[in-house]
Amino acid sequence: MAELKTAPTKASVAKFVAAVEDEARRADCAVLMEMMERVTGATPVMWGPSIVGFGSYHYRYASGREGDWMLAGFSPRKRDLTVYVMAGFQGKEKLLARLGRHKTSAGGCLYLKRLADVDLAVLEELVRDSVERLRRAHPAG
Repeated sequence: MAELKTAPTKASVAKFVAAVEDEARRADCAVLMEMMERVTGATPVMWGPSIVGFGSYHYRYASGREGDWMLAGFSPRKRDLTVYVMAGFQGKEKLLARLGRHKTSAGGCLYLKRLADVDLAVLEELVRDSVERLRRAHPAG
């Protein structure tokens, strides 16, 4: 079975965030780090070269494929700030309608231009709900 290309690394989260060129994007990263650390209870870890992840869970599909993935995370991409809502958005239409300016993907990616465009309480609720659903679906042990 092939290993995932994106996995936790020993790279410094602080150095990664400090290297974000855009000052506003760097400030948004600090807000997301504080929020995700509070929601997950986990310290940030680099997943691959460009994702800041929080916590992890072990998944196993009916096909036999299994692995470990982050509970929540973000990446300050050039075009958008990508927030990883790992449990996805199904059933979250009302929350998304209240969030503010955003785009989503089927895979649980939430694309934001900047945090000033969204309601941070709604964003935190989306992240918290996702983390709770993942913990129920994939209990440790």
